[in-house]
Amino acid sequence: MSAFATAQDVRIEDFKRICAQQARAEDYPLAAEVLGNVPVYQARTLRNSDRHTVMNELHRLFRDGSGVMVVRRAYEDLEVVDRHSQVFEAIFAQEAAQGVAADHFAKAGSNGRIWNSLQKAALQSPQSFVEYYANPLLGLIAEAWLGPSYQVTAQVNVVHPGGQAQQPHRDYHLGFQTTEVVERFPLPLHVLSQYLTLQGAVAHSAMPLESGPTQLLPFSQQYALGYLAWRRPEFIEHFQQHAVQLALDKGDLLFFNPALFHAAGTNRTAGHQRMANLLQISSAFGKPMEALDRDRMMLAVYPALLANTALDAQAIAAVVACTADGYAFPTNLDTDPPLQGLAPQTGQQLMLQALDERWAYEDFAAAVAQLRAKRQA
Repeated sequence: MSAFATAQDVRIEDFKRICAQQARAEDYPLAAEVLGNVPVYQARTLRNSDRHTVMNELHRLFRDGSGVMVVRRAYEDLEVVDRHSQVFEAIFAQEAAQGVAADHFAKAGSNGRIWNSLQKAALQSPQSFVEYYANPLLGLIAEAWLGPSYQVTAQVNVVHPGGQAQQPHRDYHLGFQTTEVVERFPLPLHVLSQYLTLQGAVAHSAMPLESGPTQLLPFSQQYALGYLAWRRPEFIEHFQQHAVQLALDKGDLLFFNPALFHAAGTNRTAGHQRMANLLQISSAFGKPMEALDRDRMMLAVYPALLANTALDAQAIAAVVACTADGYAFPTNLDTDPPLQGLAPQTGQQLMLQALDERWAYEDFAAAVAQLRAKRQA
């Protein structure tokens, strides 16, 4: 096949053959069960198993397996989720006067949406942000696919009763480009696109099947021409006939390869609001979709982290990973040289050092300002 494929090269027969695979329980030894070709894990098992073993299994799942996983009881203390839901409700109220935010793949008005919920929540309630993102499972799963220094972004989605299903699609990066643009990228870049992002969601409400949890087509991420195919009628029809949905409980996690064909389902309930915090986590080597003011987030979250003496080192690292930039580049190497090692200090390293040495807020703020100045062109 040519290095540059076109929409005429896609074949529904190839897609059907790939999606006809069956997920076997023996391929996912840490999973509690496999439902509809989706491995389902218990959070306790992932927490208590060898980290290297967990990451190997999850990476194979996203790459060569069904491409999607569920984690039950990821948040055992559901009050943490409820408190963060209250933060989101406050943000919704503040943004109500700005009108309805459009969704990428659904009609405007069918969903409630908070763009950049990560930064907005950090500034709205640093205390809730800290306890919510102190969950190390989020980082464990992200690192299994993306490696270290990943960049977290998040968007809240609420599907109202009667909200219709999205169009099946693939996600960022190439999933957000027109077919004509996608054709300009060589096929190795089609494959690379899925390694630059991980899609996830934290269930902030119960999601029974009638509320329309995400429709998923296991194994569809393996189709190399999928970014050229997802808009075609025959692929949409196959998705609608074979996609699966799993009911979720509040506090469950859903993660999947961004190249997996998926779509939010129709909320057929009379009065149930389906709420999820959608996590779009980017590789250190890619560009995240949203622009975040990481310095401002660091300054907001630092006092809450410093005051929270109940968190262990793993939980603190999990919060810092969601707050500060973990990658040293791009920077200005004239003013920010790699004095130790091969790369300059990152925001995450600075924040962890300050917390470990219990710097006063004023000293930390000055160091953040200095770091920002050094990195400017």
